[in-house]
Amino acid sequence: MDAFHLTLHITLVFCLVVPPGSSTCLIGCTCTNDHLGRSLLCMETSMVQIPEDIQHDFTKIRIENCNLTELPQGSFSKVGALEFLWLNFNEITLMNIKSLEGLANLTELRLQGNRLTSVPWTAFQDTPKLKILDLKHNRLDVLPEHALRHLPALTYLDVSFNKLSVISKDVFINWPLYQTTKKTWGKEGVVSNVVLALHDNPWLCDCRLKGFVEFIRVVNPPIILMNSYLKCLGPASKANKFFHEIQLKTCMKPVASAPESNINLPLGANATLTCLVKARPGPTIQWMYSLKIIRGFAATETRVDEETVISKLVIPSLNLADQGIYTCVANNFIGNSSVSIGVNISSSNSSFPLHAPVPMLSSAENFHIDIRIAKQMVSGITLEWYAVTDTPAGTWFTIHFGKYNAPKKESIYIGPGINSYSIQNLLPVTKYEVCVTPKNHPPREGQCIVFVTGSDISKMEQRERLIHIVVIVCAMMLAVPVGMYACTTEARFGCVDHCVNLWKKHRLQGEDLQGTGRQGTFDSLQAPSDEALCQNSEEKPKKSRKSEDKCKGGSAAHLY
Repeated sequence: MDAFHLTLHITLVFCLVVPPGSSTCLIGCTCTNDHLGRSLLCMETSMVQIPEDIQHDFTKIRIENCNLTELPQGSFSKVGALEFLWLNFNEITLMNIKSLEGLANLTELRLQGNRLTSVPWTAFQDTPKLKILDLKHNRLDVLPEHALRHLPALTYLDVSFNKLSVISKDVFINWPLYQTTKKTWGKEGVVSNVVLALHDNPWLCDCRLKGFVEFIRVVNPPIILMNSYLKCLGPASKANKFFHEIQLKTCMKPVASAPESNINLPLGANATLTCLVKARPGPTIQWMYSLKIIRGFAATETRVDEETVISKLVIPSLNLADQGIYTCVANNFIGNSSVSIGVNISSSNSSFPLHAPVPMLSSAENFHIDIRIAKQMVSGITLEWYAVTDTPAGTWFTIHFGKYNAPKKESIYIGPGINSYSIQNLLPVTKYEVCVTPKNHPPREGQCIVFVTGSDISKMEQRERLIHIVVIVCAMMLAVPVGMYACTTEARFGCVDHCVNLWKKHRLQGEDLQGTGRQGTFDSLQAPSDEALCQNSEEKPKKSRKSEDKCKGGSAAHLY
């Protein structure tokens, strides 16, 4: 066989062995042809994102364990013939609202084992033929009422092993296929069932789940539950019970009440305000005073039963600033309710309540406090104080701080038993004032400290600048010709010794020079007195050894 026929034979054999189009398969993937069409299989191939060069003639794509993190817009829009898309066991956290664009023939989508916390359900407008949707083992915590509205052909939905706790029965009532199958079940030609997988979610069996629990109890073909034994995770009274074992009540907006609408107490006493709230589901409760949420006082909650909560607000050591109307506000997703309690303060020798508080309280006259700055940083301080009061265990404090002479300063409430506080994030090189007073009292003389924050230049940087200046000055002195100095050559070397000693001194005691305010000046290198001045060595060649010693002492910085 000649070379030409041998080459032709090899080419024909290669074409018969290798399927058409396999040469264009993605690296790390395999491409096959079967009776369902052309398929792409990528397993444990690190992709991170959907490849852009996927051929348009695939009918099945399976990309699993490939570290995909998102489905961007038009991820497979060029693959118009695609019917089966499996993207299981990736790390997909984000799905674009147009990620399924161009997939009008898609009938099966599997996204098992990803990290989806939500799904853009309107994205399924682009997949009207979708029959199978597998979302198990994700992190979905919400299934909105309109979720299935754009899935008229869906016959299999799996949202098991997610984070769903509350769901409305309207999710299924609004599903077009549910209404259709209920009407056509049993008629000729209608044989398909609709399978739902909803198990292994942390269902919270309170009033919000009432409709869904009732729907599960009466569900029957053509709707089939893959696991009909759905179990409650909470609340505690229903934990680990199955849906068919519980009875749920209708939700109810909060109703707040108080055993006492007015309280009269003497000055300095502890007050306890009580609020009783009935609600389904359980409410959130806040106490308000003068239209502000109270943060400085201790509020506790005790659950009597599934729908009753008692909230108590404790006000320690009453003073006149605490007198007024306190409001207990309860909220849940249906509505809110409130009740008000009046607190009146009476003097120790009278049962008549006192009236509006005055700016300066008599109870503060005997209050003595010593304050100091325990630690100061560039951008903050730590404040400490010692207070002398009749009721140290029940005394609250107010810290007022802000820029010096500012018309309004910030206030922080500090509870009893605390005698220090750190203030951070202050501006550098700025004058501030901080005061410590009894709670809700304005500052008095002796209760405030004025301070200035430091520079934002570190001590090390300041020391380096100081050393740099000393070295430059010494270099300037050594660079001047010998004849320009007032001392002899021998004295010049004495000046060098002086500069070196001075540099060493400031290196060890840089902070001391900084404190004198003389950083960056030449004064530190000048002779201490005129006695050390020397004249030109050419005019007085017979200078005494004593004079030369004085020159060596460091007076060579003076020039003619």
